[in-house]
Amino acid sequence: MKKNTDESIYTKTKYENSCHLTKKDIEIALEEALKKIDENLAVFTHQFPSESSINNRYVPIDNDRGWGQGFWTGILWLAYEATGDERYRQVAELQVKTFETRIEEKIGVNHHDMGFLYSLSCISAYRLTGNEAAKKAALQAADHLVSRYREKGQFIQAWGDIDDPKAYRLIIDCLMNIPLLYWAAEVTKEDHYYQKAYHHMRTTVKNIFREDFSAYHTFYFDPETGAPVKGVTHQGHSDDSAWARGQAWGMYGVLLSYVYTKEKDLIDLYKKVTHYFLNHLPEDHVSYWDLDFMSGDEPRDSSAAAIAVCSLLEIDKWLDETDPFKKIYQNAAKEILKSLIERYSTKEDPNSNGLLLHAVYAKPENLGVDECNIWGDYFYMEALVRLLKDWDLYW
Repeated sequence: MKKNTDESIYTKTKYENSCHLTKKDIEIALEEALKKIDENLAVFTHQFPSESSINNRYVPIDNDRGWGQGFWTGILWLAYEATGDERYRQVAELQVKTFETRIEEKIGVNHHDMGFLYSLSCISAYRLTGNEAAKKAALQAADHLVSRYREKGQFIQAWGDIDDPKAYRLIIDCLMNIPLLYWAAEVTKEDHYYQKAYHHMRTTVKNIFREDFSAYHTFYFDPETGAPVKGVTHQGHSDDSAWARGQAWGMYGVLLSYVYTKEKDLIDLYKKVTHYFLNHLPEDHVSYWDLDFMSGDEPRDSSAAAIAVCSLLEIDKWLDETDPFKKIYQNAAKEILKSLIERYSTKEDPNSNGLLLHAVYAKPENLGVDECNIWGDYFYMEALVRLLKDWDLYW
């Protein structure tokens, strides 16, 4: 790994003390989230919420395109784990069947987002219920994902036809997709899944992070040689900025690779990527859509904040009690989550069928700006459940 410059936490004092987010606060927040889920369960049984809302309401879509449907099914599995209510399991199992069909018939899968689609829907189903059909579908999704692996450069191609030289690139999001391959290696004992995930991870962390540990969104390689070419943005403010959700994907994704590989340098990298994120938060601890912004009228991205919270809660499992950042990260997680609960949840908005307001899908395309988005809702639920029970990763 190349040597970079660590940007230490210069706002460290902000997170030295607990914000006193209580268990009761979290229980009430979960109750409010479950009310929203219950209100919309009938609509989103045979269909799924759109990836982002329109005027804070999701519209129903089928499981035949896009990359976000797994988040809703993941929310249902979280609700089932939190409550034991069989209604959530029954709907989730109905939806798993659509994921089986989608991968068998290769419907809308010309991309790398198999982890987002199948880890939260099918791996979770298998982990929680032993559903063999869900396991089979997840393994088929893993096979599809490895088909996008490019030997020249050693990475998984993000989007586009695999024979298109203009699409010879990865994006930081895929750090969240490769746990599907680590899992596949574990359940099949076939090492090629692990090796491709590992090489993709190493290629990503070597190239995607700048000297200050901010992240490019996407990175291009030479299709003839596999040599690194350039880092640019697709959804961020500029090629030199740090798109907030991408930085959060980097936090959680690097950590998930550590969970599977146990390679210690990834903990050090996690800290540096996380420090950059925490250093660029505004006063209420919820990031703007790009970390270039720390004040002003630009839209926030509550989904990036929710992703970051989940990573900060997960890292607690892997740090020694003597680690000076263990307490800092726990306090930061609770501070961000408290802000999401108090200022960004939809509990006071009866019109909305989402869980978190003020998220951004793609600002440069004016897509889902200042709306709910389904991954933000998922990670908000994951954070709440994490703090109320001993939760095992779906990833």
